Amino acid sequence: MSAVAGRIGPNAILQVMAVLRAGPGERACRAVLAQAGLAAYADAPPQGMVDEAQVQALHRVLREQGSVAEARRIGREAGRATGDYLLAHRIPRPMRWLLPRLPAVWAARVLLVAIRRHAWTFCGSGQFSARVLRPGRVQLRLQGSATSRGAHADEPLCDYFAATFERLFQALVSPSSSVLEVACAAMGAPACEFELDW
Repeated sequence: MSAVAGRIGPNAILQVMAVLRAGPGERACRAVLAQAGLAAYADAPPQGMVDEAQVQALHRVLREQGSVAEARRIGREAGRATGDYLLAHRIPRPMRWLLPRLPAVWAARVLLVAIRRHAWTFCGSGQFSARVLRPGRVQLRLQGSATSRGAHADEPLCDYFAATFERLFQALVSPSSSVLEVACAAMGAPACEFELDW
């Protein structure tokens, strides 16, 4: 791991651990953590921000020990669970009440402001940007994604982030919200890009 690295919220590891424990089980979870150099987290899960290199290693090991398809499924489940955690613990109750009652285009703009403001919690040393392409469609851009950095693949790898964004927008903007990763650094793109529609 690099000596000077960005930090990411612990859910990027905690929720992957939860998916592994609920699916393949405790033994598989411990094996993945050990292979990623994170064995200590099996008994003492991270409570604060983690080195982004740890998240990168965890997702790399998921792809290496299983398949890319399985790693993507785990990433998506963990992302949805992270969205649920944020809704329960990080989004203020008044905003959880207000945003779904606003017109979707207004709610989306308010939520995007909040995501930009807190992007440091999931970007690490990367950069996040968002822009409204038209009413009902937003482009999200994540340069330096911890889930795809250093990887080479024939398909997008940032399901964790796509599912987190999707869960937040489904709950706070429109239940029909969907997020698709349309470009990924692992495929040679300069950044990972997501299209969000509702």
